[in-house]
Amino acid sequence: MEIILDLVAQTTGISIKQVKATSLLLEEGATIPFISRYRKERTGGLNEEDVEKIQKQKAYFQEIAERKETVLNSIEKQGKLTDELKQAIENTWDINVIEDLYLPYKQKRKTRASIARENGLEPLSEIIFKQQNIDINKIASSFLNDNVPSVEDAIQGAKDIIAEQISENAQARERVRKIFSSEAIITSKVVKSKIEEAEKYQDYFDFSQELSKCPSHRILAMRRGEREGFLRIDISPDKNIAFKSLKYLFVKGKTNTSALVEEAMVDAYDRLLKPSIENEFANLSKESADILAIEVFADNLRQLLLAPPLGKKRILGIDPGYRTGCKLVCIDEQGNLLHNETIYPHKPQEERAIAMKKLSSLVNSYKIDAIAIGNGTASRETESLVKHISFDREVRVYVVSEDGASIYSASSLAREEFPQYDVTVRGAVSIARRLMDPLAELVKIDPKSIGVGQYQHDVDQKLLKDSLDRVVESAVNKVGVNLNTASKQLLTYVSGLGPVLAQNIVDYRKENGAFKNRKELTKVPRLGAKAFEQAAGFLRIPDSTHALDNTAVHPESYHIVEKISKELNKSIEELIEEPNLLKTVNIDKYLTEEFGLPSFELIISELEKHGRDPRSTIKVMEFDKTIYKIEDLKEGMVLPGIVTNITNFGAFVDIGIKENGLVHISQICNEFISSPNEVLKLHQHVKVKVTNIDIPRKRIQLSMKNIE
Repeated sequence: MEIILDLVAQTTGISIKQVKATSLLLEEGATIPFISRYRKERTGGLNEEDVEKIQKQKAYFQEIAERKETVLNSIEKQGKLTDELKQAIENTWDINVIEDLYLPYKQKRKTRASIARENGLEPLSEIIFKQQNIDINKIASSFLNDNVPSVEDAIQGAKDIIAEQISENAQARERVRKIFSSEAIITSKVVKSKIEEAEKYQDYFDFSQELSKCPSHRILAMRRGEREGFLRIDISPDKNIAFKSLKYLFVKGKTNTSALVEEAMVDAYDRLLKPSIENEFANLSKESADILAIEVFADNLRQLLLAPPLGKKRILGIDPGYRTGCKLVCIDEQGNLLHNETIYPHKPQEERAIAMKKLSSLVNSYKIDAIAIGNGTASRETESLVKHISFDREVRVYVVSEDGASIYSASSLAREEFPQYDVTVRGAVSIARRLMDPLAELVKIDPKSIGVGQYQHDVDQKLLKDSLDRVVESAVNKVGVNLNTASKQLLTYVSGLGPVLAQNIVDYRKENGAFKNRKELTKVPRLGAKAFEQAAGFLRIPDSTHALDNTAVHPESYHIVEKISKELNKSIEELIEEPNLLKTVNIDKYLTEEFGLPSFELIISELEKHGRDPRSTIKVMEFDKTIYKIEDLKEGMVLPGIVTNITNFGAFVDIGIKENGLVHISQICNEFISSPNEVLKLHQHVKVKVTNIDIPRKRIQLSMKNIE
């Protein structure tokens, strides 16, 4: 274990002391959000990202340690484990080196070399491999039998054995691996018989690039085309470079037998080594592309989950449509459905006047504060209709992303929430609730279905799920959760809870009413001391009997605040109203090894926030009033837009029509950037210039450069 922690420290650049402390906390069952917020004294102030790095790297090296143990046991059972081999395996933490050392001892299916060995040709291969100047044909004739009828067959069998030995040689594999690393070219060719079907992959019909410089989105696109049977992919360096390196390693002199060894070496590379190392690099490049794509997805998801909420307002949600009409719902401050119906303001019915009258009536009847319009079909027309209505009260109008709303509306959760309503009503409710609190609503949907990111169906699905779950957990705990109103789905992501305890909390609320304070959590079935420790600081109770229950101050620190309160002769409520009073305290007498300056600073910042939401304030997006469809666009137009998705190659921007435009990474700013995330954020309001319109393909190219 000690060596694993040392390796973690080396690979992460985090001190061994911090790694050991964090590792111990993780072993004790502490979560990443809890450790990064409430155990800074023990970790030396590590943030969530650092704690997660330690967790991942420790797990990675533990897997390697287990693999080494398996390999050593397997070779030992075969009676072939020498001290030198054992030391070589024990001293490496490179998984490729471990597998290379194990390769000669792996159980294999029948190969050309194994057949040659069965036919008694291994001694002949050893003679040839010595590369002496001998009459090899005469020697080979002594190895003939029923299975080896000719000298040519004998020599070929011996060469097969040599080829396999070369392909399994750890030094040879490492040399070829290094050549692939620096020289490999990835090439893509279209399958000739499928050119018409493969039109969407036309950029890759005859494509090649250095593998080390090939962007992740291209690798994922090519691999998808290959998987669908439209493309053939090859990864290869210049074989002459590989031959030269292997020849230096294996071919000695210029005898007739060294010529045979060279022939075996070429065969080893073409038939065994190259396909094996190519497969390694195909997997490695795919893994790297997956990681980059998942990082983009995770970053986008984090921004989406932490998008500004409107807060507890009465909202009218509209799921717009043409033929089937616009679905309307009215929800109260807690997100409960008050009313639903359908209007038909657009073609073919065009009941515009009736629709406007109905909307005005609903706004008045249900005291609506804001209107949320889904950004799908007929969104702009519906927005225009709403903005032409003179309401009797102030009503703000927002266009809301409806990505994933249909997934939610058809889910078992939606059926459980609204058993008497169809999917259209549930979808409209989801749109309205997203405006109220994006985080609380989006946790009900599989993150993959939310519509941010690239190639989410092509990347490693377990890696994607783990990463996105971590993002959701991080976002939920960053914001905090109202214990008395949160759904089971939201509670599930709270540090230390999970689905079982989340359900138990919901059941307890139903039976006993709202929680009066955090301490009452301990009465929830199966919620023990550890779960309470991990979860309590992230749960809020606005009307609690204890003032600190609506802050991120952990119950374990309440006694500190109470001591300070007593010293200043002020109530905790007064400290919350005047948090600057804490800055007059001599904190040295309160600091201990467990309760240090980071914990004290957390208390001050939380009292200053006084339960306020850490997310920013929501803004209304105003699109160009003259643009409703792609045909309205002209090159050179400068339009307002909102960033809806960010990828490695650019950002997609909603300019108020059905089709989003693409701002390629080269068109985002005048300076070089390696990622759009350096300057853009999801839902950021931007100005863009239309540079190209492809109406048949429904593609719009935009630029953000040189715009006043």
